[in-house]
Amino acid sequence: MAATAQTSPAAPIVLLVESGADVPSAARQDLGIEVVPMHVTLAGETFDDGSVPCARMLAACAETGAVPTTSGCTPHDFTVAFDRIHAERPDAHILHLAYSAATTCSYESALTAAEGRDYVTSVDVKSVTCAQYLLVSEVARFLAANPGATVGEAADLARDLSGRIRLGFIPGDLAFLRAGGRLSNAAYVGAHLLRIKPTIEMIDGLLVATEKHRGSMARACRAFLDDFLSKEDLDRSRLAFVYSHGLSDGIRADAEARVREAGFRDVEWVETGCVIASHSGPGSFGAAAIAKR
Repeated sequence: MAATAQTSPAAPIVLLVESGADVPSAARQDLGIEVVPMHVTLAGETFDDGSVPCARMLAACAETGAVPTTSGCTPHDFTVAFDRIHAERPDAHILHLAYSAATTCSYESALTAAEGRDYVTSVDVKSVTCAQYLLVSEVARFLAANPGATVGEAADLARDLSGRIRLGFIPGDLAFLRAGGRLSNAAYVGAHLLRIKPTIEMIDGLLVATEKHRGSMARACRAFLDDFLSKEDLDRSRLAFVYSHGLSDGIRADAEARVREAGFRDVEWVETGCVIASHSGPGSFGAAAIAKR
């Protein structure tokens, strides 16, 4: 259960997410979003997500054949973040919009670190990567437009958006998905032999393989995007693409042209950090948007 607290309507609210939300640095600065690092282990060495360029990590994977593993934020990570933010802004309430609790320990770690702190609220938004970014940025925009909003109102908006955010992606390399425990060895071998590229969707906080596409990455991305745009009535005001280092410029150009033609106005490209790339592999592609009510 999320920790909650009452604050005065005018109390400032600081939004906090994990690095796996892949919030672009410009958005972090413009919207005032704070980030707690998740962790990556490669060839026996562990580092904070965001401390090493993703392209460098993927190059090391290609050179050594090693596949990275990931771990969520620890209670200590959140303790450090909560202490720092509270010291800098003692009048503020921290609203932690958590990376899907079904996929990592981060949410529980935050609850542990928040014990005894009446200025922290955590909400499991059941999203990851660009979907989590889309959600937290929508809440940040709401707070900027409504400076008197309460923590409860912001948390309610996050919960509403959590139920309407849609995310899907095509992994760039199934070996990474298998290493992260998201794909069985038998499924990996079969998909590799048949040149199958699965669509992975976020459903109620879980990553679920849904559609299967055969052929090239470009063909799979087109099929995924056609399905993504037609499956549900989406809010055309915003869409976020996510990709990992290695995705071709041609796929990106084709995808953007398709969603612009479909009427999406604000289209963003979000590059994965090392945590997400550790599961998706190089050259992955995905999209997130908000379903209409």
